[in-house]
Amino acid sequence: MPSTTMPMLETYPKSINLDRAKLAAAIDALNDCAQACTACADACLSEDMVAELVKCVRTNLDCADICATTARVLSRHTGYDANISRAMLEACATACRSCGDECAGHADKHEHCRICAEACRACERACRDLLAMIS
Repeated sequence: MPSTTMPMLETYPKSINLDRAKLAAAIDALNDCAQACTACADACLSEDMVAELVKCVRTNLDCADICATTARVLSRHTGYDANISRAMLEACATACRSCGDECAGHADKHEHCRICAEACRACERACRDLLAMIS
């Protein structure tokens, strides 16, 4: 099923001071990353050596929450405050980098960590791309 992000942005009745395609790409990357991090945390909890993955689980859950919140903030345009969007995107890029690094450290043993690391890297890039437009 295709994303509804761009169609929703296209229906917004007022102007949006950002490139809608880049905004949609960032929102989609944020939602994808939140899902990947949530699923990776759950998969880590099912691994036999779960004690070795405690930091990974924590980092995944933090990243998922930050990504989901950032996607929601970026989906609202009425009364837009660039300072809030900028702060959320910076926090999200930091969380994605941290989570991507943590998952990459387990990627050789756990495929779910490899996939999650890729989603985190893509999300970090999307956040930084959108930040460059806001700054």
